[in-house]
Amino acid sequence: MTPKLTRHQDTPVNLYERDYCQWLEQTALSLRKQAFDQLDLENLIEEIEDMGRSEKRAIESNLRVTLLHLLKWQYQPQQRSGSWRGSIAEHRIRIRKALQDSPSLKNYLPKVFSETYQDAIKIASLETDLEPETFPTPCQWTLQQVLDEEWLPD
Repeated sequence: MTPKLTRHQDTPVNLYERDYCQWLEQTALSLRKQAFDQLDLENLIEEIEDMGRSEKRAIESNLRVTLLHLLKWQYQPQQRSGSWRGSIAEHRIRIRKALQDSPSLKNYLPKVFSETYQDAIKIASLETDLEPETFPTPCQWTLQQVLDEEWLPD
């Protein structure tokens, strides 16, 4: 059972700084009880905003890894491996599940596709020792192809 927070012992703001996990539990309890006067609104708003940014960073990261391995798959065919194929599949699954949980992220992916592709080129160049100019810009694949669990480049 979660210890009761009393305003005499600690404030929600102090609790946030001292014990984040307990702050989360207390915030959830206050919300359930509709005890809105006990909420640390400033930190609660910040946490909710951070959650949205975190979801976007995660889906962008999964897209970057997918693009990276697709580039390596196409431009180093002699080194293709089950590991690359597995990584492509794993990150496509992560993207699919993120889009199922948060359909609004479907609008985010096209906005970051080009920049994420450029980041994938930088990493692919480092990992393959191929010049960045080896990889075409803009990306010759569509977002739909990149996310298609059956598609691989030639």
